[in-house]
Amino acid sequence: MGVPTEQQRRERARSANAQGMAALRGGDHTAAIAAFREAIAADPTAGALVRNLAHALRIAGDDAGELATLERALDLDRTDFVAQLRKAQNLERTGRDADALTAWSGALQLAQGIEQPAPGLEQELAAGRAFVAAMQQRLGAHADRAYDELESALDETERRRVKAFYDHSLGRRRVYFNECAGLYYPFLPADEYFDRRHFPWLDELEAATDDIRAELHGLLAEGNPAIIPYVRLEEGTPDNKWSPLSHNYDWSACFLYEYGVPNQPVLDRCPKTAALLARLPLAQIPGKAPNAFFSMLKPHSAIPPHTGVTNTRAIIHLALDVPPGCGFRVGGETREWVEGKAFAFDDSIDHEAWNTSDQRRHILIIDTWNPHLTPGEQQAIVRYFAATEPAPARP
Repeated sequence: MGVPTEQQRRERARSANAQGMAALRGGDHTAAIAAFREAIAADPTAGALVRNLAHALRIAGDDAGELATLERALDLDRTDFVAQLRKAQNLERTGRDADALTAWSGALQLAQGIEQPAPGLEQELAAGRAFVAAMQQRLGAHADRAYDELESALDETERRRVKAFYDHSLGRRRVYFNECAGLYYPFLPADEYFDRRHFPWLDELEAATDDIRAELHGLLAEGNPAIIPYVRLEEGTPDNKWSPLSHNYDWSACFLYEYGVPNQPVLDRCPKTAALLARLPLAQIPGKAPNAFFSMLKPHSAIPPHTGVTNTRAIIHLALDVPPGCGFRVGGETREWVEGKAFAFDDSIDHEAWNTSDQRRHILIIDTWNPHLTPGEQQAIVRYFAATEPAPARP
């Protein structure tokens, strides 16, 4: 006999699969398994046939055989939701809790693409979510004790990274990556918050908090016209997440420097803040940086999740007036501002802010270089912009 054609193989697979389904309905698990194996031999890349075999093995009580078959289905397609779901259930059923947690996390992630799960499936997913929650609590307690025993021996960088590793491994947090609307610089670490040791001058900035706050309060008391809505969309811009804040004083700003251009009237009105900014090692890119401004967020207002234009900079927040109920999230870590304290973060990572209090929140925001850039790389970025900016029009 000659080699079967593709059509003949598929027909053989369909026939054997039909025999397997009939055997399952008749309660003959042995015959069903044999028929599904025959079907797979005829069409080894058909994930549905592999899943049918796994189903028959499960009914027959062969947990090890089912798991191996489900792994085969996932080797064919890592996004095979049904195979991932059954794998999670198999591992949970056989007591492999840590592996089941990983498998359930994958299944629940795949399930997010299912808009309206059938009632039976929704019950299975609810059971999976309950298992994940219970396992995260149980395993998390052990992991937290292990972390607590180690924490005192870790430095600032190690604490952030180890804690993120534990939480991510337990499914308690996402890992976020740079999303730049403008300039992306390759190979920089995707740090959510930068370690304080990179910015020894934060001590000087914090020491000036009272002076900076007093100058801001002066601007607010006189209703300075330089205080403007931070979001100012152009007319005709389609509705988007920024539309509710556009030309809205819920989130307002008063710029001391904007894209490297000094706002001299405000600098003159805030001489101590201006003198301090002149001393700090801020990024100097003509037409781009530095930026320095007071940021005001009204009560019961929020800034939606967003990302900035480039990962070449670090954003510094100095807390000036922070009532209870204010918060700030970068990636998977949420912090509270503490008046008189500063921190640095990478705004090309998803971040948001909120003020649920009955008072205004005021901070000073400045930007400087990403601390992972060398002086040579900083100069290269400055030269890049100088070389690629549009040339003046010819006379």
